[in-house]
Amino acid sequence: MNVKTEPQCRPIVPATLGIGHPLQRREDDRLLRGAGRYVDDMTPNDCLHLEFLRSAQPRGVIAAIDVEAARLCPDVVAVFTHRDLAIAAPAGVNPLVTELRPPPFTVLAEGCVGAVGQPIAAIVARTALAARDACERIEVNVDPLPLLADGPDTQVIADRWASGQLDQAFAEAAHVVSIRIEHSRLAPMALEPRAALAEWNDAEATLTIWLSIQTPHRARSDLANMLDLPESSIRVIAPDVGGAFGGKASIYPEDIMVAWAARALRRSVKWCATRGEDFQAATQGRGACTRGELALAADGRALGLRAQLEFPLGHWLPFSAAVPGRNASRILPGPYRIDAVNIDLAGRLTNTAAVSIYRGAGRPEACMLMERLMDRAAAATGLDPAAIRLRNLIAPESFPYVTPTGETFDSGDYPALVAKACELADYRRLCRDRDRRRRRREIVGVGIAVYVEPCGSGWESGRISLTSDGKIIAATGSSSQGQGRETAYAQIVGDVLQIAAEQIVVVHGDTGETPAGIGALASRSTAIGGSALKIAATRFLDRATLVAAAMSHVPADSLHPVGGGFADAAGTLCVTWPMVAQQALADGIGVADGRALVTTETYHAAGEAWSSGCCIAGVSVAADTGEVKIEKLAWVDDAGVVVNPMLVHGQLVGGMAQGIGEALMEKLVYDPDGQLVTGSLMDYAVPRGSDVPPVVIDKIETVSPANALGAKGVGEAGCIGIPAAVVNAVVDALSPHGISHLDMPLTSEKIWRALRSGNHPREKAVS
Repeated sequence: MNVKTEPQCRPIVPATLGIGHPLQRREDDRLLRGAGRYVDDMTPNDCLHLEFLRSAQPRGVIAAIDVEAARLCPDVVAVFTHRDLAIAAPAGVNPLVTELRPPPFTVLAEGCVGAVGQPIAAIVARTALAARDACERIEVNVDPLPLLADGPDTQVIADRWASGQLDQAFAEAAHVVSIRIEHSRLAPMALEPRAALAEWNDAEATLTIWLSIQTPHRARSDLANMLDLPESSIRVIAPDVGGAFGGKASIYPEDIMVAWAARALRRSVKWCATRGEDFQAATQGRGACTRGELALAADGRALGLRAQLEFPLGHWLPFSAAVPGRNASRILPGPYRIDAVNIDLAGRLTNTAAVSIYRGAGRPEACMLMERLMDRAAAATGLDPAAIRLRNLIAPESFPYVTPTGETFDSGDYPALVAKACELADYRRLCRDRDRRRRRREIVGVGIAVYVEPCGSGWESGRISLTSDGKIIAATGSSSQGQGRETAYAQIVGDVLQIAAEQIVVVHGDTGETPAGIGALASRSTAIGGSALKIAATRFLDRATLVAAAMSHVPADSLHPVGGGFADAAGTLCVTWPMVAQQALADGIGVADGRALVTTETYHAAGEAWSSGCCIAGVSVAADTGEVKIEKLAWVDDAGVVVNPMLVHGQLVGGMAQGIGEALMEKLVYDPDGQLVTGSLMDYAVPRGSDVPPVVIDKIETVSPANALGAKGVGEAGCIGIPAAVVNAVVDALSPHGISHLDMPLTSEKIWRALRSGNHPREKAVS
C-alpha cells in the first residue's frame, strides 16, 4: 500500500546540532519551572506510608521486641518484623574478586543488629506522621556485643594482582619510597534522599515500583528473585532522580520492604528517607587504608610497586561492594609503566553502614596512592615532580597497552596531557612564584596529579522507533540522575538522522518502556549506551531510507537524511518523516505498540575505554588559621570523542566540587562505641559555592577503539585527579615546615595543629 508517492519540493530544515556541539540541556526548562517529577511528588489516592524503627546499637543480640503498642496506635495499618517476612532469596553481590563471602542479607534485622540505623521493624500507617509516632511505641531490647575487630572472620573480600620480578626490582633499587594513606568515609549526599513507592495490582498480580535509583532493570531482577515473582510481572520506574553518585546503584533493604508491604497489604505504599536516615543507612564511600612502596632506579625510573589495600565494607554487602577495592587494585600503577607489581586487596566487615561505590569507586584511591608516591619519588631523586612523571608515563605508541594487572588501556597520550597542563598552568612560572613567596614567609605550594579512569565495559541497549506524526523515539536501557542524558542521547541520534533534537523523544528509566540495560554506572552511559543508540539509529536509518526510496521512486543510494526527512542528490526534500511513518505503519514494517520501524540494538563494547587527565593546583595556607586557599587549578582531560562540551564541562566541575570536598572538608565519623557522630549537615561539611574555586579546563581527544562512539567517560574525573593534586600542593606548601604527609580532609584545624606541633622546623624569612 502506498500512502504518498509524489516527491515534495520543500526547503530543507537545517540539521541538528549533533555530536561535538555545546547544545543546552533540554531537561533544564522543565526542571527549573518546578515541573520535575520525583518519587516524593507521587502519592496515589489511599496511599499508605511506611517508616522504619532503626537500631540505636551498633552491634548486639535482639533479646526482645514488642510491637503490640504500635499496632494499636491511631491510623496504623500494620507493623512488620523479620518474622513476618517471606523473602525468597538474598540480594546478589557482583562476584568480581577471587574471594567473596557475603554475610547473610536481611531486610529487617534477624536475631542481631550490625550497625546503628539498621532497620528492625517497619510500620505502615495512613500518614507518615502516624507511622513515625508508632515507632516510638515499639520496645526493643538489644544486648550489646563488642564491635567487630579485624581478623580472619571479618575479611570477606580478598584478591591479589602480581606480575614481574618484584623482589629483583626492589633489590636493584637506588631509592625506595613508601606511604600510608587513610581515606575518610564520605556520604554520596545526593540532593534527593532515597525513596520508594510501590503499587500492587491484585487482579493482574503485577507490581509497579517507583525508585530513586541508577539501575532500574537490575532492581527489577533483584525484586523478582527476592519476592519470588516473574520479572514480567514487575515494572520499575526511575522518574526524575535528584542525584545519585553511586549511592543509588544497588537495591536496599528498604526498597524490598516497601515492595513486600505493597503486595502483602494490596495497597500503594510509600517511603521517603530523611537526610538523617541516609547518613545512617545509605551506602558510604571511600574509607580505605592504602599502603604502597615504590622502587626507583637512580635516574628516577620506577622499577616496582608493592601495595596493600584494605577497604571497610560495613555490615552488609550491596551488589557493588567489591567494586571500589577491585578498581583501585586493577588500576594500579595508573598511567605509569611499571612492570613488576604485587597488589593485595582485603575487604572487611565493620559495624557501620554499608560501604559501596561513590563517584570514582576506587579510582581516587589508586590515583592518590600513586601520585603521593610520585611526589615522594621526586623528593628522593631530586627531580621536579612533573619531570619524574614524564619519565615514567606510558608512551603513546604503546597503546593498546596491557598493564601488569591485566587491564588493556585502549588509547591515550599521557605525556601530551602533562605538557598541555603545564602550559595551561604556566607551571614553571607557578613554581618560581612559589619559591619567591616562600622567601617572604608565605606558605604556598604546587601539586600535580596524573590519572586514568576506567569507564565501564559490558553491554547496553538502545531502541529507535517512529511515531505516526514523525517523532523519533530513542529508548535506552541506561538511566539518568541529572547528567543531561536526554540531551546527549538526542544529539547522538540526531547526528545520525540529521534531525533537530526537538524531534527526538528520549525514554529512559522505565523497565516497561525501555529495552533491558545495566544502568548508569562507572561513567559508561555515553560510551556504551550512546554506542547502542548510534548503531540502532544507523540501522533504523537504513530501513527508513528504503521506505523513502519506494515512496519517492528515487534510488536509496541517492537519498540522504536532512532536517525534515529525506532529500535527493539535488537537495530536494522528497519524503518527510511523517510520510515515512504513515507508509511504514500501513505496510506493517517493524510495527510494535503503534510505532513503526522499531529497531533494537544490544551493544557489547569491544573493551573498556580509559579516560585520563592531568591536574595542577597552586595553593596557599593561612599561617594563623591553617585555612587552605586554592589559588590556581589547571586541568586537561581526555574523554575521547566529546558529544557535548557543555555537559562535559558541567560533569568535570561537579566532580571537582566533590573532589575538593573530599580533600578539604568531608568526613563521616563514628565514635569508639560505633555511634555516628556526623549524622546531619550540621556536622558533615559539604562544599558550598564559595568553596569551589575557578578552574581552567582544556582537553585532548584520543578516540577510543573500545566502542562505536569513540567516547570515554568523564563523570568521575574530578573526584580522581583533583584531590591528589590539591593534597600534593598542600603537602608541598607545608614541606618547608617539616610536614611530609597529612591525611584527608585537610581541614584548617588539622593544618593549624600540624604547624604548631613544635616538631616542624621553620624556614627563616628572606627579604
